[in-house]
Amino acid sequence: MTTTGASVSATRSRRIVVAITGATGAIYGVRLLQHLQAIPDVETHLLLSEAGVLNLHQELDLNRKDVEALAHVVHNVRDVGASIASGSFQSDGMIVAPCSMKTLAAVAHGLSDNLISRAADVALKERRRLVLMVRETPFNLAHLRNMTAVTEMGGIVFPPLPGFYHRPASIEEMIDQTLGRVLDLFDLPHVLTPRWNGLKTA
Repeated sequence: MTTTGASVSATRSRRIVVAITGATGAIYGVRLLQHLQAIPDVETHLLLSEAGVLNLHQELDLNRKDVEALAHVVHNVRDVGASIASGSFQSDGMIVAPCSMKTLAAVAHGLSDNLISRAADVALKERRRLVLMVRETPFNLAHLRNMTAVTEMGGIVFPPLPGFYHRPASIEEMIDQTLGRVLDLFDLPHVLTPRWNGLKTA
């Protein structure tokens, strides 16, 4: 069930803020929400940028309501007075999937010009986990410098680059392998991808 700006049950032990921005790769955010929904005692707080909504339609034929239904709480990206805008709101961190270069720049420079960059700023200042799944190629110098700045502040820059050692048979398996690594960063349980057990012997 999706609510807007309302509190939910205090019995949930983990809170993850998820943002979907206008970079290509909306599927990462959608499948992340689906996987988090399947993990017991995880409460998701969703932010959708306007460009992110456009990409959901362009890439997946989904609309805003389709994706909002996957989250426990939905926040308006323009509501900088929302609960997640304060460090007093307890969460386990934030994942931006995918993360546009505009959002990366806003986080790197501490702009807090909307609720996405403000929530990311909160994660950094409170020393919580912040993962930015940046999507652009090739990178220019501004992109690289912004990624360096975020890393120096304690954030994790996580371009969604799939591994192939597990021999993925579909796009979904490649996406899930990447998302499994992201969930690992939050110590969340999953069986999305095989664990590496060393090279096969001849």
